[in-house]
Amino acid sequence: MYTFLIILHVSFALFLIAAVLLQSGKGAATANIFGGGGAENVFGAQTSAVLNRATTILAAGFIVTSLLLAMLSSRFSSTSIIKEELKKEKAPISQEK
Repeated sequence: MYTFLIILHVSFALFLIAAVLLQSGKGAATANIFGGGGAENVFGAQTSAVLNRATTILAAGFIVTSLLLAMLSSRFSSTSIIKEELKKEKAPISQEK
């Protein structure tokens, strides 16, 4: 289950990166004024509604898998690093003379 969630999480991350990079920024039109006309948009001037919807779904999936992985990892580890360090500090320090 944990391995499946990690694979799903990484997949969401990679597809989300691709979806965001395929979208053109709002400043793309002003870039043409200053000589950026050679950088044409692959999918036209407007980002399609399908790409916006896919980005929203991928982002939601990424957040959900992040939360699930955080909850599962806390169940797998029964000790806390902070609690272990506090126990070490409470131990009496022996002073050698």
